This record gives sequence, C-alpha cells and structure tokens, in this order.
Amino acid sequence: MRFLVVAFVAIGIAASSSMARADKRVAFVVGNGAYRNVATLPNPAADAAAMAKTLRGVGFDVVEGVNLTRDGMTEKLLDFGQKTQGADIALFYYAGHGIAINGVNYLLPVDADIKSEMDVKLGAAINVDVTLDQTMADSKVKLVFLDACRDNPFAARIRSASTRSVNVQAGLAEMKSGEGTLIAFATGPGQTALDGEAGRNSPFTRALIAHIAQPGAEIQQAMTEVRAQVSEETKKGQLPWGHTNLIGSVYLNGAPLPPPNTVGAAPAGPALTPRSGSTDVELEFWRSVRDSNKQEELNAYLNSYPNGQFRSLAQARLAALESGQQKDKEKDMTRNLTAVDPATFTEEANQVTEDKIGLDRGQRRDVQRRLTGLGFDTKVTGKFDDETRSVIRRWQAARGYPASGYLNQLQHKALVSEIVATVQSGAAEEPESHSSRHHGGGAGGRRYYRSSGGGGNAGGGGGGFPLFGGMMGGLFGRH
Repeated sequence: MRFLVVAFVAIGIAASSSMARADKRVAFVVGNGAYRNVATLPNPAADAAAMAKTLRGVGFDVVEGVNLTRDGMTEKLLDFGQKTQGADIALFYYAGHGIAINGVNYLLPVDADIKSEMDVKLGAAINVDVTLDQTMADSKVKLVFLDACRDNPFAARIRSASTRSVNVQAGLAEMKSGEGTLIAFATGPGQTALDGEAGRNSPFTRALIAHIAQPGAEIQQAMTEVRAQVSEETKKGQLPWGHTNLIGSVYLNGAPLPPPNTVGAAPAGPALTPRSGSTDVELEFWRSVRDSNKQEELNAYLNSYPNGQFRSLAQARLAALESGQQKDKEKDMTRNLTAVDPATFTEEANQVTEDKIGLDRGQRRDVQRRLTGLGFDTKVTGKFDDETRSVIRRWQAARGYPASGYLNQLQHKALVSEIVATVQSGAAEEPESHSSRHHGGGAGGRRYYRSSGGGGNAGGGGGGFPLFGGMMGGLFGRH
C-alpha cells in the first residue's frame, strides 16, 4: 500500500511538472557584437548563445540570431512576431549596442552607420517601443531583457550633424511597462553597463542565466537576486534597473512544490500568486542601494518592492536627493548671476539698444556660441535671424530679464560673464574666416571659460519620421 501511495505522489509531481511546461513560450534572442563601423563588443555573441541554451532548457521556442544586419534582424523579428500570437510567455533578449535619442530607445544592427538623427529615424536603427508592440502585443506575459546600455558609439556624429536641439544619452532611456510586462535593463537610465571580459558573459547576462531559470524561482524575485549579484560583482559600479507591471507571479521552471497534503495542486504555467513580505534578498537589495546618490537605484528598489519594509526610507532618501539637486541648481544660478547689474532685470532691450553695442559678425557668432553652450541651442551663423531672436528671448526669460529677443549692453555683459561649456563646432556652424577663429578650442575638445568682456570669439560651439516603425506595423499587422 505504501508503495502505491509513493507511486501516486510521484505521478502527481510528474504531471504537475508536465503541465507547467505545457504553456506556449517563445523567445527572441539576439547578440550583436561584430559591428562594421564602430568598435566590436566582446560578449554579445556568447551572451546570446548562453541565453538561448538556458531558455530552451525550460521549454522556450527560441528565435536566435548573432551579429545580424538590419535586414537580418527584421527577418528574425517577423518570425518572432508570428510565433508569439497567443503565446503564454513571450521573452525578448538583446545584447549589443543600443542608443537613446530624445527619450526613444533604439537597437543597432551590425551594419549600422549612423551619421545623423535622420539616419536613426529612417530605419538604420530599430525602435524598441515599436518592435515590442508589434511582436509581443498578443502574448499574456511579456518579459524584456536589454543588455544594451553601453556607450553610444555614434553620439558625437549625431550631435555634430544636428541642426536643432537633440538629446543623445550615454545609455538607454527609461521605459514604462504595460500590463503583464516586465522590462529589465543591464543598468539604470542614462547609465552605461560593463561588457565583461572577452570569452565570458557580461555581468548582467551571467546573473540572468544564474537565476531566472532556477527551479521554483519567481521571475520578480529572481530579478532582485540578479541585481544583487551584478551590484556585488561590479563593486556597486552597475545596478540593473527595471519596471514591472506583472499582475501575478511568473515561473520559468515550475512553481514551488505544494505541501505534501496538496500534491497535484501546484499551479501550472505562468502561475499567478501573491508576493510574500520582505525576505533576505530584499534586505540585501536594500543594503546595496540605501547609501546611493543615484535616484534610479532607489527607484529600482521601490519598483521591486512597492510595499517593502524599507519603502518609507527609500522615499525619504529620494526626497533628500531631489531637494539637494534643486539647491545645487539654485546655487549655480545664483553664482552665475551674482555680478549682474540689478538694472539688467528691468531695462528693456530693442533694436536700437542692440545697435549701440556695435556687434560685428564675429561677436554675433560669439553670442550664439555662448547661448548654445548654456543649453539654448541655435545655429552659429553670425546673423541674428528669427531663430536666434527666439533663443535670445528664451535665455532672457530664463534669467528674469525683459524678454524682447534683442540685447542691450547690460544683458550682453551678463551673457559673456556666464560660465559656458564650448564644444567644437559641427555642421550647424557656418565656416568663418581665419582671423575670426584663432581663439577656437582644439578638435573634439571641451573646455570651460569665463569671459569678462564682450566681443572676442570663445571657441568652437557646438525630424525625420519613423519609417521603420510604419514598415513594421505593416509587417506585423494582425489579420
């Protein structure tokens, strides 16, 4: 009799395990490292191979690719998008270069040769938001892992070619997840991740492989362990960041076994169970970020443990950081405006007052460079056209001066007394004569200066439409 009981228990456990693997699971796994126009990356190919092997071991149908061109990635994405229709779990993994422009994230095929923002918008890079929407929308659970927060190799080109203000980040930009979605980055928004040693996996991918497919591991709890491992391995130099909107617990390798008296009742597939209270892993995670000065690291804790026992401490730390940043901004503004004549805040400026300054072409270029260096981007042409007038008005309004778009002597003196960063001029600056550029900065360099007088040159300063997104919409349209 006891033999029969043991046999039935074994059969129940086996059936439960089989049921847990009966759900439809599809994964997209790509590693791009052999770039043709920028330096190669040592890890992505090995990262993708290891991840694909891990996912196949827990029942995923893997669409896999290594060192793919734009056409190659499009082909793989088409295959992935078709297979994920009606999937219980869809998983998207990418290792390689990724860039963020004006808050939008893009992945780079190995044949990418980006010279401007327009190249990105016209399809040389792959829009992450569009891609995920088109390939994973029909899946019940969506898991996204981006080991792509490396330095943007095309940042300098994009900035120098832009004729308008463009925000090119060092890493990827923050993304919000929709219902049933978990998005995980190798590091925080705007931060860069480590590649790891040649022949080994990157710290982020190594941690993913170690934790997400462990028997009985819940994916959100596993990601907490991933963060802790990466933080420890990199000596807190890198902390994975993510955003989750999963409505229950998800297991890639079976839910934990129930107590003996309920054998056979284990939930199958992406089981939905409430999360328990704080654990040793939560405590370790909190210890790794509690003294951090990076808001994204504290937010990572709050995203993982919205009701965690250290929630109030994390929120208080965030509030303190935000208060400190605001005070720093106020100090900077006060320092810049300390020597400004009080009359600057009341005297109106117009064409006549500007003519009295007697600005020549070189001095007008200097004004435009300074405005750009202060974050009020404009073309350096030596002509005060409508665009420059608009930029001057914005600078005046930001400083509390009467905003007319014209300068007077007091405002011009205030402008040239501000500390500004100058960058070698790019395509937005028209050529100038030899005599007017002898004060310019070195090629590619950045320097800071304070000018006490008006006039002299002070160094070199300084869309499209989502064609690929529209194309993908047609390719992946539901019928």
